[in-house]
Amino acid sequence: MNEKDCLMLTYIFEAQNLTRAAELLHITPPALTYRLHQLEKDFGVNIISKNGRSIEFTPEGRYLVQYAKKTLVELRNAKDYVLNMGSEPQGTLRLGVSRVIAHYKLPPILKEFLKLYPKVEINVNTGISDEIYDLLRNEDIHVGIVRGNYHWSEKKYFVKEENVYIISKEKFQLENLPKIPRINYKNNIDFSEDINKWWYERFSLPPLITMQVDTFEICKEMVKNELGYAIIPDCFLKSEDQLQTKELIYKSGDAITMKTWIMYRESATQLAVVDKFINYITSFDIMEYS
Repeated sequence: MNEKDCLMLTYIFEAQNLTRAAELLHITPPALTYRLHQLEKDFGVNIISKNGRSIEFTPEGRYLVQYAKKTLVELRNAKDYVLNMGSEPQGTLRLGVSRVIAHYKLPPILKEFLKLYPKVEINVNTGISDEIYDLLRNEDIHVGIVRGNYHWSEKKYFVKEENVYIISKEKFQLENLPKIPRINYKNNIDFSEDINKWWYERFSLPPLITMQVDTFEICKEMVKNELGYAIIPDCFLKSEDQLQTKELIYKSGDAITMKTWIMYRESATQLAVVDKFINYITSFDIMEYS
């Protein structure tokens, strides 16, 4: 089973659709089906079964998919290592960056880094921090920049800590919050756990959540249009917003915060391109960089 076969199996597994997998491989569906049948002949097993338009991997097929994924990771790591054996960093740097950092801070950082190391190619995945953390754990990226309180046992670099605030268009009293609609940010498990801990220290009733949104920017816009209150980090607040705010503090007196981290595996720094990037990005305050 060669690299193309490994890619084919992973694409079919992820897409759960032969036509879509063929598109990702830039081949025709008949060519993909032919190669899949040849692979089944080579191993003497059925890799997938069809039920109408849907497909399902057999136990043998699922095993081969896992083998294919491991093979692709090992091959990618080998290519990275060989390219970084020289004195000048080159090859692909794979980054995972939370949407906020990617939107506001990342472009000028990458621009200057590529001026220093023009032979480097950069592959960037952006998304919510939970998604980036999963990519890092699965070794799909070299470096992750996430916002939240993640339990990472490998190398990490603290970037910034932000306080968290209740925001409202109108003045409000804390004791009235259970009766007021909340616009809820839904995309960070740790952040939600902290907010829930703070809430149930004070209230026996659950919050009146009327909207679930996937960005803090949307939370703020909903609040500005008087659709309820929200709870967001202070980096999204500006004086011109003209909102009522109150910092979230536990009864113990500790403030609720959201931290930004740069995370990576120590083994990844054996690659010159990763080592240079870590040294570069930790040499200044990326939250202030523009």
